[in-house]
Amino acid sequence: MADLRNYQTRVAPAGSRADSAIDEGLRAYMLKVYNLMALGLAITGVAALATMMMATTNDPATAVATLANGKMLTSAGVALYGSPLKWLVMLAPLGVVFFLSARVHTMTVSGAQTAFWVFSALMGLSLSSIFLVFTAQSIVQTFFITATAFGALSLWGYTTRRDLTGMGTFLVMGVFGLIIAMVVNIFLQSSALQFAISAIGVLVFAGLTAYDTQKIKEMYFEGDDVLVAGRKAIMGALTLYLDFINLFTFLLQFMGNRE
Repeated sequence: MADLRNYQTRVAPAGSRADSAIDEGLRAYMLKVYNLMALGLAITGVAALATMMMATTNDPATAVATLANGKMLTSAGVALYGSPLKWLVMLAPLGVVFFLSARVHTMTVSGAQTAFWVFSALMGLSLSSIFLVFTAQSIVQTFFITATAFGALSLWGYTTRRDLTGMGTFLVMGVFGLIIAMVVNIFLQSSALQFAISAIGVLVFAGLTAYDTQKIKEMYFEGDDVLVAGRKAIMGALTLYLDFINLFTFLLQFMGNRE
């Protein structure tokens, strides 16, 4: 799961700014980041539920296939989860992330926001498969646990005076290690390795939540115009969104109850 950061940082000398103006502008900037992230998560949730409602059925007469856990799939469900189309569904969000990260500095704010909403919807389409594997109760419980942990970690990253740069470098290396381990486990199908990946993934993205929050905070510069500030807020929201989604999925694999 790629952790992509392709934004530029501009930090003005500390002595050149009035503290009150910095605090007010910074609060507004961070609030915009969190609001964009929350709206992206809402779009993802709605898209995931809508996809699952379209892909599954309780009527045997309309079912095209039945899974081992008793879930019945419609023709749309078979196409999404049982045909080569599933690879497009899985990889499409990654493609949009690459596009947005590479082009955000030349896009309008409305264009960048639209790309973020499209990404969020595609991520919901991709994540809808968790409803086939885990119980609805464990998904809801894990979401609220993730939200609580994310809020606490992000608050710590925002308020701490400790420089988290060194920790961030180590954690980014951990992300690449996780990707390699997940690719290896596709062939090994080891439950022990999957458990270790899930546990380490929770720790890595918990740390990245705090690190990224501090990084986004440092991106703020009150001299930015509306366009630059808007682009920074969108990339900040995308970064925290990815941290939240990865933390949620690893926690779900680690503690979720399977169907």
